[in-house]
Amino acid sequence: MRHDIRNSKYGFTIAELLMVVVIIALIGGVGGGLYVGTHKRILVEKAARDFVLTAKYARIMAIERQQPYEIQLDVANGGFWLATSQWDEETEAAEQVVVRDYYCKPVQFEGEVKFEDIQVTSTSMKSSAETEEKQTIVFSPDGTAESAVIQIGDGKNHYTISIYAATGKAKMYFGTTENIEVGTVDLDAE
Repeated sequence: MRHDIRNSKYGFTIAELLMVVVIIALIGGVGGGLYVGTHKRILVEKAARDFVLTAKYARIMAIERQQPYEIQLDVANGGFWLATSQWDEETEAAEQVVVRDYYCKPVQFEGEVKFEDIQVTSTSMKSSAETEEKQTIVFSPDGTAESAVIQIGDGKNHYTISIYAATGKAKMYFGTTENIEVGTVDLDAE
């Protein structure tokens, strides 16, 4: 009994090939959707981490250099930077400079990331028009800071940063500002 190879059918039908292409496209679409969601969450998390690192650096520099440092929030454009005063020999006056070094640089938010909620208990007397456009969080040479709760997000993903007045320390939380209190903290509880 001889088997004739020419008469047997090997291969796939067009319907089978189309079914495989459809399945691959569905899997790719689901994977792509997950990637986009993850990418947006990572952008929000990166912005929040940058803010916490800048706050920690501001506290350290204020103590080390014995002069105030402040984080200035650019609410309109979505970003922030660290600034301090520096003595200008030519004009014989103090001028504010933006800190740019190996550890700290101005941050501009990417994508749809923005400040969603800003609660700063300020000790300075600034006009309300000034505070809405550009808010500041001041870190003092004694290690204290203005109490602040900042929510950074993109409408779907949210991170909250809390800065405690008594210690000037910053902490980051996943979620909104609803459960975070602005004000004093019990130092014995931590």
